[in-house]
Amino acid sequence: MHAEDSASPAPTGVGGTESLPPLVPDLAQFTADPHLRYAQLRATHPVQRVMLPHGVPAWIVTGGKEVRSALTDPRLRNDVRHSATWEDDGGFAIGRNMLQVDPPDHTRLRRLVAGTFTHRRVKALGPRVEQITEELLDALAPLPGADLVGSFAFPLPVTVICELLGVPTADREAFQAWSALIVTATDPEAATVAGQEMTSYLTGLIKDKILASTRTPDSGGPGESQASPHPSPSASASAGDGHDLLTALALAGDGDDAALTPEELLGMAFLLLVAGHETTANLISSAVFLLLRHPDQLAALRADPSLIDGVVEETLRYEPPALAVAYRYAAEPLTLGGVDIPQGDALILSVAAANRDPACFTDPDRFDITRDPAATASHLAFGYGIHHCLGAPLARMEGAIALRALLQRFPDLRLDGENGTPAWRPSLLRGLATLPVRW
Repeated sequence: MHAEDSASPAPTGVGGTESLPPLVPDLAQFTADPHLRYAQLRATHPVQRVMLPHGVPAWIVTGGKEVRSALTDPRLRNDVRHSATWEDDGGFAIGRNMLQVDPPDHTRLRRLVAGTFTHRRVKALGPRVEQITEELLDALAPLPGADLVGSFAFPLPVTVICELLGVPTADREAFQAWSALIVTATDPEAATVAGQEMTSYLTGLIKDKILASTRTPDSGGPGESQASPHPSPSASASAGDGHDLLTALALAGDGDDAALTPEELLGMAFLLLVAGHETTANLISSAVFLLLRHPDQLAALRADPSLIDGVVEETLRYEPPALAVAYRYAAEPLTLGGVDIPQGDALILSVAAANRDPACFTDPDRFDITRDPAATASHLAFGYGIHHCLGAPLARMEGAIALRALLQRFPDLRLDGENGTPAWRPSLLRGLATLPVRW
């Protein structure tokens, strides 16, 4: 789960029309291996201005030191209104969410959900995550093989986050389809329609939950939302214990300054739902793919199952679920990596590029699950600073449980070349579209 700092609407940027190098010279090549392009850019300069695929300029930051510095620089803001051309940038995503606001609003919004994603509460979710995992594997066991993305890597985190927030089971397939279109980079029109449909759905869902929470048994309705058949042991926010998280957020701080506005509640639901499954699904499928592509690493894991945490961390470093964090905007002129950034300009902070910077990691293009944990832990897959991903503990737990159970159930797991080749999605995130495997 990546509850904050995944991609947001693209900026138009500022400045002249001088010739700039394209961020993506070839979409197919970039989709297959963005790290090659990031290495080229980093070798030229770790901070430079490029032309985005939709024809507008922005700064790309590819150096590990520079990305880490930018993530904690108070002059770089998340609120799109700091962009010189923010009214043309697409504005906010669905609702007003944590990855598009700055303190003090960010502090207030984050505090409302922080308690749900502590290590203690995430640990309490473990048995339910294991149960969902086993149910998915039980359904796969009679088959000779499957597309692991659609049959396992996506359904697991989708089920977990939907149960946590209280999204009805019958709605999850449609929600997953909308989410996939929203984060896909190749079809803006379809993404817009999906965003409108998701907005309408979430608005109705929130209204239903608020209504359900106010009913009493005497009025013929439940005293709380019954949307989730498996209420999570940690599904409580700072208020509303006993409710699913979305209902609790709707009721939190009712009548005081801490209360969420309707736009903020919508944004919170959108962010937690989309970030809560897209990035975790990418983590699971990428980890399986990398292990199958590196049989020596898979053999090392089978010989020493305690390396499972190393698999999760090295996957996060080597193929992070998001190529970059949310756009940053210069609230004032600043210098980054020796380069002057004008006020109002947009910056892309590439955590994927930072995680492969040879100045930060030894032999960074080698997938090695036995790396020194202290060194690997410095990766930026979950961001850094005040926008560090709230859902990191949940993502790590789901990834470890999923991989351990999958490899135990299917000791002969292998790529299935007869039914296609693994394909990366052209997306704002970094994940496989398909992963055909056999067992």
